[in-house]
Amino acid sequence: MSGLLAMAILAVGGVAVVYAVHWLLVPWRGALRPLPYQSGWEPDAHALSRFHVRWYLATLLFLAFDVEMLFMYPWAVVVADLGASAVTEMFVFLGALLVAVAWAWREGALRWV
Repeated sequence: MSGLLAMAILAVGGVAVVYAVHWLLVPWRGALRPLPYQSGWEPDAHALSRFHVRWYLATLLFLAFDVEMLFMYPWAVVVADLGASAVTEMFVFLGALLVAVAWAWREGALRWV
């Protein structure tokens, strides 16, 4: 139980230190203080403005490839130990990815005009 208590104290102390460092280093008086983002540039759109639907399709395409890489790196490490079942599993996964990419292509996610 003492290890759990020590870890909780360490976590709370770490967060307190980060907040204290931020409070000490933040420029409280300056031209950039009221501007929330973009390195002090004036915002040109509302924060809740809508995006064109093509960006959502591009995001889905990116996520499909991102998840593929998350799965393929550890798979490449253990494929020699697991044998044919690992290769079959990867081809099933790549087939599902191909279906997702084909759907995104059909919906126009790869067209930028």
